[in-house]
Amino acid sequence: MKKIAIVIMCVALIAGFHGMAAAKTLKIGTLSPLTGPYAQDGTDIKQGVLTAVKVFGKLPGFDKVEVLPGDSACDGGKATMAANKLINSGVQVVVGAYCSSATEPAQIPLMDAKIIMITPASTNERLTQKGYKYFFRMPPRDDVQAWSTVQFLEKKLKAKTLALIDDKQTYTAGLTANITKFAKKDNMIKIVAHEFITPGDSDFTAVLTKLKRLNPDAIYMGVYQPEGSKMIRQARKLDMKSTFISEDAVYHPKFLEVGGKAAEGVYLTFAKAPDSPERRAFEKTYKKMWNAKSIGSYAYYAYDAGMMTLAAIKKAGTADPDQLEKTIRENTWPGITGKIKFDSKGDRKLAHIIWVVKNNKFVPYWNPITGKDL
Repeated sequence: MKKIAIVIMCVALIAGFHGMAAAKTLKIGTLSPLTGPYAQDGTDIKQGVLTAVKVFGKLPGFDKVEVLPGDSACDGGKATMAANKLINSGVQVVVGAYCSSATEPAQIPLMDAKIIMITPASTNERLTQKGYKYFFRMPPRDDVQAWSTVQFLEKKLKAKTLALIDDKQTYTAGLTANITKFAKKDNMIKIVAHEFITPGDSDFTAVLTKLKRLNPDAIYMGVYQPEGSKMIRQARKLDMKSTFISEDAVYHPKFLEVGGKAAEGVYLTFAKAPDSPERRAFEKTYKKMWNAKSIGSYAYYAYDAGMMTLAAIKKAGTADPDQLEKTIRENTWPGITGKIKFDSKGDRKLAHIIWVVKNNKFVPYWNPITGKDL
């Protein structure tokens, strides 16, 4: 009897080990600034993906889905180290990064490792011009954004003079370079100044005082948040008469919160998403999960990236990178930011609209494609 009992125990142990070996975990990495001045945006991205995992629920073929956050700190070197750490942790997909200057170097090890990378925020057009098979982008590109800005300045604002400000990062410098290109092509606006700040700066008085003397019709703030809200507060204190316009990095609840009354009348470019039951359900779930009063713009794109990834793995029946890439690219996916369909480069055909801050809210204002008010 003892021998029989021992045999039964051994069989049970072997079966247990086989069960453990059969357990499969899907690992999704996030890559975003979790420290530094842009940590709020990075947290939005991480929480957007975690919300998607919660909402999607059980994924066939996997016992659980684990999200591994990586801190890019909006720094190329740190982003590369974080990407390598995620690779060594066994991630099959990475959602990130935020700053284009962090996404670009992180692409190299991730693409070499054949890991699907979906950025919910990085918009420099160079990122999808390198022929990387496993790279996808959720928001529209900077050349599209810059074109929309110039259309607004020329056709709606009727501006004749423009001053540019950027912080020399890949994202902001790419935007001002594209604006300069489109403005010179149309030859309707004269760029009278191009000033630079340092990322993380808080005092912009010297630059703004210089631009006040020039008094251009419009000033473009090619900056991130919180620099955007700080800059507009200082501009209002200087009683500057120029019209201020900014971009999608500043389209964030914190710009309204920190900018306060000073933010009134500022124009911004950002894609307009359709109102839908799915979007409202996400907002309700997100706010409850994270005890949040408002939702950062890139949480929406990160959520869509997470939901699409899980749906694609379910459809493909595998997380194999080649099968997953093919499945993502060949299908159209539902999304709270609109339908998701990627071209051969990994870009979506999304367009920006112009928003204006009115009564401490972002309000749709003008459509650059149609040239009509919204």
